[in-house]
Amino acid sequence: MSEVLKVEVRSGKGKRHTRRLRQLGAVPAILYGHGEASLSLSVPVDQVRSAVRHGARVVDLDGAVKEKAFIRDLQWDTFGLEVLHMDLTRVSADEKVEVEVVVELRGEAPGVKEGGIVSQFVHQVDVECLVTAIPEKLSLRINGLGLDHSLTAADIELPPGTTLVTPGETVIAQCVLPKAEEEAAALPSEGAEPELIGRKAGEEEGEES
Repeated sequence: MSEVLKVEVRSGKGKRHTRRLRQLGAVPAILYGHGEASLSLSVPVDQVRSAVRHGARVVDLDGAVKEKAFIRDLQWDTFGLEVLHMDLTRVSADEKVEVEVVVELRGEAPGVKEGGIVSQFVHQVDVECLVTAIPEKLSLRINGLGLDHSLTAADIELPPGTTLVTPGETVIAQCVLPKAEEEAAALPSEGAEPELIGRKAGEEEGEES
C-alpha cells in the first residue's frame, strides 16, 4: 500500500516563508511533470517522516491534489536528520522511471577462506523500471567470488522488467588479501640474505682493492 501525503497548496515563497512553514510542522514541496504547471505544496512533516522511514518512492497525494507522485529528490538539513524540501514528479501506473537502488551482498565468498576480505565499492546503482515495481533493494551473490576476483554491476540479479542503467563494467565488490598481509608477503623470508645492490660479479665480501 502506498504512503499517502495530505498536501496543501502554498502561495508564499522565499526563505522566510519556508522557515515559517517548517515551524508550523510542514515541509515545502514542489510537484511537476507531465507537461502540467508546477505546484508549490506543503506536506505534514510526520507524513514525510513516515514515507522516508518506510522507504517509499511512490506516494499518493491527497487533499489539494489527488494523484500519484514519485519522490524525485529530498533536501536534508546539515546533519541529515530532517527533510527541508521535497521534489515530486507526476507519474502514472504504466510509466517507467530511473531510480537509484541499494545493492546488498549475499552469500559467502570462497576467497575469504583463502585469507581474503570482501570490499564493496559501490552500494547503489541506477535502474529503470515501472514506477509501480521499484525494488526495495538488489542482490549481488558473492558465492563465486574468489581471491583477487571482482564482481561488476552486470552480475547483479535484476527483477523482471528492470533494466540496469549503471554501466555493467562498474566494479561493485572485490576479494583481496588485507593490505598488511600483502606487504608481509612482499618482504624477504626470515634468514634470507638480502640482495646487495651494486656488488660487481665475482666480487667477494671483504675483498680489498
